[in-house]
Formats: sequence, structure tokens, C-alpha cells
Amino acid sequence: MQGSPLLLAEGDPQLGTAMHASLAADGYAVHWVTDGRLAEQALDACRFDLVVMDAALARCSAVEMVRRLRARADLTPVILISANSDVRQRVDALDSGADDFLAKPFDASELHARLRAVARRAGGPGVSRLQHGEIMVDLDAHTVLRAGQPVSVSPTEFTILRLLLDNRGAVLSRTRLEEALYGWDAEVESNTVEVHIHFLRKKLGRGLIRTVRGVGYVVDLPAGRPPCRGVAPAAGQQASATLAPAAETVLAASVRKQGFIE
Repeated sequence: MQGSPLLLAEGDPQLGTAMHASLAADGYAVHWVTDGRLAEQALDACRFDLVVMDAALARCSAVEMVRRLRARADLTPVILISANSDVRQRVDALDSGADDFLAKPFDASELHARLRAVARRAGGPGVSRLQHGEIMVDLDAHTVLRAGQPVSVSPTEFTILRLLLDNRGAVLSRTRLEEALYGWDAEVESNTVEVHIHFLRKKLGRGLIRTVRGVGYVVDLPAGRPPCRGVAPAAGQQASATLAPAAETVLAASVRKQGFIE
């Protein structure tokens, strides 16, 4: 689910900065908060596709936040991270409804792999591609094909396309798309989404994305066919993600300095 809005709740400034850089470099739209109260406000204000939270957040318990999410039937995937490797804490975190628990020290590549894993479980087993007519989007490889031919799209275009295909038949507002691109508190140009929709239509066909005036944009379901959310990867294919080398280096250096990585 690269390109997805992701909430990062990490109170350590150096580690949080490094994690933000690494996650953003991998294509996530990251909103970073530094304590539990801010995380709680963010979760109440916006919908995120993924959440990464330090289990020891100040001002509000991360475990209690997860319990409240699940109590209101919010199934947003949550990974809790902690420098405390106590078995009891891990059990409490998972029993609260967290999808995964990652103990420090950890490597950036493991965090990204776990995010991909919980996203796949949330979307259904083996879902790594979205197919719509002649358009195929590979979520792991971050590639787009049209009639079997590669199409070059920007990270922003990829995010918009993935969201529209993943929600086929539903109209997504410009505000919803902007939240996914830039995070819930970012300022964006008023015509940003329209510009990227224009380029997607040029590359993938004008009939792919329909404008619903005054509401938003939609990719219509094929007539007479049920929704297609994706297909399993080909046999032997493995999920992969490419981190920007600079961001990966920053994260590694930061966590090594603090004793979070071996």
C-alpha cells in the first residue's frame, strides 16, 4: 500500500525524523506526531491506511488507543514498536488488537516488510496487484502497465491511481485524495489533484477516470462484472520495495547511535 496515508507516532525526535524520511522515501504519505494525545487527535480527525506507534508514547497509552480503535470497529492496521522486549508487553499489545509488534533494535527493511505484510492482510490474502481492463498496477513493484506495456507515472500519480482503483465504484473527493497525498495537515495547491488526474488520463485513457461534478472522481466498475481488488502474485514472485539510499542511511545511523539497531 505504498502511497497510503500513514500515521507515525514516535516521541524521540531523532528517531522520528529518520523514520519519517525512510517511510516517505518509500512512497508513504506520512503524518508524524510526537505523543499519544496528538496521535489520538489525528486518528479522530482523519482516516489512515496504516499506523506505526511507539508503545511508550507520552500523554496517552498506545495500547489503550488500539483498544479504542477496535472497540469502534476501526480495523486500521497498527504496528507497535518498543525498546522493551518484555514478553508480557508484546502479548498485551497483540491482545489489544495491534496487528504486529516490532521490538527495538530493528532494521528499516524489516519495518517496511512488516508494513507490506499487514497491508496485504488488511486487503485480503495475496493482494499485490490491481487489474482494471487493460490497466494493471503492481503495488509491490510500484509499476503500471497498459495493455502489457509499461507506463511511466510519478509517485503522486501512482498514489491517486491506486486509491481510485482500490475504491472502484466509489466517488473519492478531492479532499480525500489530497489527504492521501500530503497528510492531513499539509497545505496543497487548489488544483493539484486536477493536474495529476489530467496527466493520468493522457497516459491511461480519458475514459478511465470519471469526474462527478461537485463531488470528486471515480473509476467505474466494468459493466456486469463484480469488483476486482487484485490478483495473487505469480508463482515465485516476492514482494519488494526500494528505499532511497540516503533515507535508509539516515535511519540506520540514527538508530545505531541510540542503540536501537545492531
